[in-house]
Parts: sequence; structure tokens; C-alpha cells
Amino acid sequence: MFIISDKVRINEKIRCKECRVISEEGEQLGILTTIEALKLAEEQELDLVEISPNAAPPVCKIMNYGKFKYEQTRKMKEAKKNQKQVVLKEVKVSARIDSHDLETKMGHVEKFLEKENKVKVTLTLFGRERMHAELGIGTLEMIAEKFIEIADVEKKYREKQKHLILTPKKK
Repeated sequence: MFIISDKVRINEKIRCKECRVISEEGEQLGILTTIEALKLAEEQELDLVEISPNAAPPVCKIMNYGKFKYEQTRKMKEAKKNQKQVVLKEVKVSARIDSHDLETKMGHVEKFLEKENKVKVTLTLFGRERMHAELGIGTLEMIAEKFIEIADVEKKYREKQKHLILTPKKK
């Protein structure tokens, strides 16, 4: 099946002297002058569509262009409907987070993973906490251990930014 852009030449807009013509069924009719190909298309009450303008000679096909364009847009919409957008959700934790707050945040992470979203768990450090980042890293390690069975864990501990990226495992 040919994919046709919006800038396609149809019928009288085809400017070449002769072209290779393909019938509606897909059989080659040979190299004809553009005028002969147009008459042939008009006899069948169809359009002459230039498919490959860069070929020597250009390739034209006899088809119902309106019907073809409609089917192409339907296929594009169907393909778009089946696509899954990857969403990255972010949950922030601090080094001095309370156990109950941490459980709540872990519940949020679990819900996001169940909906097949990626989750970024970011550790925020304030003031002198940056000197003792290992306390916060312990919290991130604990979160990573909890979700190791249902998600792939990617750890990134940089100087200023420390975070985990949890990607749901394929079922």
C-alpha cells in the first residue's frame, strides 16, 4: 500500500509528458502519455494519482483518491489509538521522612506502577543534610528493595541529584 502525502499531484495537476501507469487492481498498464492515462482514468470514473514523482518515468496509479485518503486517515487514527504513552510520575522524599509518610509515598508509587507508569523517586536534601547524604540514600535503597519484584530499578546517585527510576516489568 502506498502512503501519499498532502502534496500529491492528481489528474490535471500531473505535469510530466509520460508516466508509468498502474491500474486499480495493481497490474502495470505500461508507459503512457499523461493525456492517455487521464482519459483511461476518466473512462473508469477514477482519479490518476502520481505515486512516485522522482522515478524515471514517474509512476501514476488509477484509483478512487477520496476513498483512498479516507482509508489512510482511518488507519492512522487506529494506529494512534493503539499506542501507549509512557508517563513519568515523580514522588519526592526527604532524608528525615517519617515512616508513616514513607508508607503513604510507597502506596502512591505502587499505584503508579500498577497503571504501568514509570516512577521517579527523588531524594531532596536540605542544608547540612547534603553532608550526610547516606541517610537519604538508605531511604532510596529501602524503596528499591520493596519494588524490586514488580519493577526494574535504575539508581542514579549524582552529587546534587539522587533518584531512582522504577519501570514496571513486562508481564
